[in-house]
Amino acid sequence: MIMRPGQQQLLLPLSPAFMWATLFVAMLLNMLPLGRIGWMPDLLALAIVFWGVHQPSRVSIGIAFMFGLAMDVQQSAILGQHALSYTTLGYFATSIHRRLLWYPVFSQSLQVLPLFALSHLIELGIRMIGGGVFPGWSLMLAPVIEAALWPLATSVLLAPQRRAPEPDANRPL
Repeated sequence: MIMRPGQQQLLLPLSPAFMWATLFVAMLLNMLPLGRIGWMPDLLALAIVFWGVHQPSRVSIGIAFMFGLAMDVQQSAILGQHALSYTTLGYFATSIHRRLLWYPVFSQSLQVLPLFALSHLIELGIRMIGGGVFPGWSLMLAPVIEAALWPLATSVLLAPQRRAPEPDANRPL
């Protein structure tokens, strides 16, 4: 594997149980009854994009669709509102994953910002078509907060995969 200078060392294999646990915890945090404030970040969308970038063979568009349907049912939203939004996120995350991983984490957060903004615009468009009310311009803060959480999500979600730094003469990795 070709690595940039200063790039992080090789990661251990991902535990599928950890990946699924993070997705379910993000979904449960989205389900908290916080009055669904307009600027609240969508943590499940953040987790779907993160795992779509780092594990595109495991988190696919179908998984994003199923989580979207679960969020639609839980929030009593128009059926398919979150499903279409998360499916779009899953598609774009898997399509840019090779390019995105070459950049530092803070540059990655700037590049996933349009994905999160598109996701919220899709949800808003479907809500408005269905006769909902406009939640206000504070809705546009959510993608910015989600992009700002990207470095934190990267450090927390990749922590179990990081190798302990034990270099010696026989094992240079």
